[in-house]
Amino acid sequence: MMFTKLPSATTAGQDQLIWKVLFDRQTALLHRRAAPAFSEGLARLGMRREAIPDIGELSATVFENTGWALAPVGRPFEPGAFFELLAERRFPVVTRIRPMHAFDFSPQPDLFHDLFGHVPMLLDKGLADFLHMLGQAYRAQPVGSPAREQLWALYFFTAEFGLVQHEEQPRLYGAGLLSSAGEIHHCVNENTPRLVFDLATVLRTPVSGTRYQNQYFVLPAWEQLTDCVAELAGLLAIA
Repeated sequence: MMFTKLPSATTAGQDQLIWKVLFDRQTALLHRRAAPAFSEGLARLGMRREAIPDIGELSATVFENTGWALAPVGRPFEPGAFFELLAERRFPVVTRIRPMHAFDFSPQPDLFHDLFGHVPMLLDKGLADFLHMLGQAYRAQPVGSPAREQLWALYFFTAEFGLVQHEEQPRLYGAGLLSSAGEIHHCVNENTPRLVFDLATVLRTPVSGTRYQNQYFVLPAWEQLTDCVAELAGLLAIA
């Protein structure tokens, strides 16, 4: 079991300020840029700029809608433990928020990235089922296998940095985009490649969590997210 140190009153006040500033900036940037599933989830959860949400209350709401629970953790951990939680329909939420100097881009998941970026999307059954299937597929592969690297790439370029076509425009749904002003500006830049989602291409694209992405992948339709898991299962079976 992982215990986290309770914040002091000063630290808690600073965390609330960071949450408020990030919330205001991201909601402004995401106007007409976020996928409908994100905007709907944010509204249903009742997230507000004034206060960091209670993880237990959010977990109860997510569970009612998709059968998932939130698992508070003190820090990010390696992919094996992460996917094991996904296989159990549990999503880890880091309890520490980024410092002020990392407003534009945080190389590691933090409280804002997880609560603001991931949790609203967990209310969408399609995405929740997709994450569960990814967790189960990862668990079934041998430790150190190339298949696990491929599954990590698929997660990375969908749940973290994915876009989906909506009303003839690419809309953001990946948490790494939804929670990062710097990543949004980089993604929407006309010189940044935004490629049509192709599973084979995604699986062989290198993953980097320490800088902005070289390219992003746009799903032609939301339904393709779950379809690609079945396609991937076939590829893994052949391999």
